[in-house]
This record gives sequence, C-alpha cells and structure tokens, in this order.
Amino acid sequence: MRKTVLIFGALVLALLILFQLSKYSVLTGNTAIETVIAIIAIVFFVVGVLINKKVLHKQQNSNQEIDHKKIKDLGLSKREYEVLCEIAFGLSNKEIANKLFVSESTIKTHVSNVLVKLDAKRRTQAIQIAKNLQIIPQ
Repeated sequence: MRKTVLIFGALVLALLILFQLSKYSVLTGNTAIETVIAIIAIVFFVVGVLINKKVLHKQQNSNQEIDHKKIKDLGLSKREYEVLCEIAFGLSNKEIANKLFVSESTIKTHVSNVLVKLDAKRRTQAIQIAKNLQIIPQ
C-alpha cells in the first residue's frame, strides 16, 4: 500500500512540475499551447503504458493445477463438479441446465449437493471455498 501511495504521489508531483513548466513556456512565448498539450499527453501516455505493464499484466499463477484428489475426497460427482465450474462462471440454474442438457430441477439438486459437500450456505461462498481448495481455477 505504501508503494502505491508513493507512486501516485510521485505522479502527482511530476504532473504539477509539468504544468508549471508548461505555464512558464507559454508565458514566455517560447512554445505554443498545442505543443505543451501534446507533451503532456505523451507523458501521460508513457506513464499509462508503464503502469499497464507493471500492474495489470502481472503474470498469473499459471502453474496452479486442479487438485483432483481433493475433488474425490469431497465426494463430488463428475456432474456436480461440472455444475460447480459453471456456477463459477456466473451462470444461473437455467443457463447451466441448457448448457448441460438437463432439467433445471436436476441442476437445483446438483447445486444443493455441492453446497452441502462444500459446507457452504450460498453459491458465492461455495465458489470461494472451491478456489481456496484449488478445485476450480482462480
């Protein structure tokens, strides 16, 4: 958190310095206002690209593998596991039923079984538990 605050503080400071330099340049008549705006835009573009590369594109933990032994230990059937994965994608019971070619009541039964086996009260809690157990991708 401290690093983030320092980085954004440095960016604000750089922005203020840049504005002061541009103000000075315009007042002395050395530079046209369009040039100053273009320089500011280029600086922020470069800063945005650097932040994007460092923050947003951190390498995901690609070596994370599904713990199939844990799935068996929990007693999840293959179909219940499929339903759990579809829940993790945010699909409703009706959407899951259409995708897996079964009735909605069958999906409700599978969801209920998954919740019991994962000791969860809600679908979101089941997803969180499954991610913690590494039985679904994060």
